[in-house]
Amino acid sequence: MENLHQLLLERHSIRRYTDKPVPADDVTKILQAALLSPSSKSKRPWRFVVVEDRDTLLKLSGCKQAGAVSLKGAAFAVAVMADPADSDMWLEDCTVAALMMQLQAADLGVGSCWVQVRDRYTADGTPSVEIVREILNIPDNYNVECIVTFGYSAETRRPVDPDKLQWEKVFIGSWSDRESEQ
Repeated sequence: MENLHQLLLERHSIRRYTDKPVPADDVTKILQAALLSPSSKSKRPWRFVVVEDRDTLLKLSGCKQAGAVSLKGAAFAVAVMADPADSDMWLEDCTVAALMMQLQAADLGVGSCWVQVRDRYTADGTPSVEIVREILNIPDNYNVECIVTFGYSAETRRPVDPDKLQWEKVFIGSWSDRESEQ
């Protein structure tokens, strides 16, 4: 990738993948990005479970009512979790680590998609985190924030048009009520 800005314009959530496997060296780089991510007070509370087994990915795709379809075709996925007793900032730390993996993947030409687990449910109301814990044998004291899927894109997406960025959501110096200014 030329630079970070170009990567940000071109990166999209990818929900359909080819059958091409991601090389082990690239998987390692993606995981290194997570382990290099900053965390509050350098506590690094996160833990990661890497899943490459097709049957396990298929089971995980049923962890919530909607939005987990990318797990079915992914080359691999990474469940991101932490024990809240390790850090009061576990959620933010897990989120940063997940995003760092997605950015590293994009730089390597690998697609990714965030699958939210925390505060999500199956159709019958079972918490998604319980399903993921059971499938991946995760201890009860760990909260699963998300699962990030990875693979080579089977869909074509255009870069974001910078002219369509929502600058009206940016305030300089302090909040201003733009509606009353009009």
